[in-house]
Amino acid sequence: MSRAFAEVAFTPNVQAIQKQHGSASSYADFLQPDVDREDHLGPGEMEFIARMDGFFQATISQSGWPYVQFRGGPKGFLKVLDNRTVAYADFRGNRQYLSVGNLTGDDRISLILVDYPNRRRLKIWGRARIVEPQDTLTQKLRDPAYRGLVERAVVITIAALDWNCPAHIPQRLTLQEMQPHLDALHNEVERLKAENKQLRASIGSDL
Repeated sequence: MSRAFAEVAFTPNVQAIQKQHGSASSYADFLQPDVDREDHLGPGEMEFIARMDGFFQATISQSGWPYVQFRGGPKGFLKVLDNRTVAYADFRGNRQYLSVGNLTGDDRISLILVDYPNRRRLKIWGRARIVEPQDTLTQKLRDPAYRGLVERAVVITIAALDWNCPAHIPQRLTLQEMQPHLDALHNEVERLKAENKQLRASIGSDL
């Protein structure tokens, strides 16, 4: 856990609940000014982000309501520009534009990236800016092999990040991630069928 995360997440109301439940003292050290802020991406975070094909994103509406949606794309579509900046090509969806509208009024954003097979979760808080589709950066973020229509890019300057506890994260596999396991089972079934055929032939020749 980093001081940057604690400064963003541990509001007075949160600290009051922590105190009520006896966990405040275990987190107090992270708010000390001499603790490293750790508000940038390291090699581990960069590698993790490069493997993701989706994430959950939260923005804040003008009425103060949070809005969470899933953003998906080809693997690695959320790109690391530097150790304090990530960006992604924003593909056309149902054209409600809730997230984009929210960001025009309040640029605060948070992301949750989940690696279900390995039960790992990375949280990112930051400030977002919208980049128009004709911008050079938006063009660089396009994936020619992906059919989604890019309407804009979203560039996020990181304010804080944190690796989350793996407890209660279900272990799930996509069809692509499951395929090697299915292939192994298929090969084993074929091997057993061939062995069974040989045994039947051997038994038949002995009669």
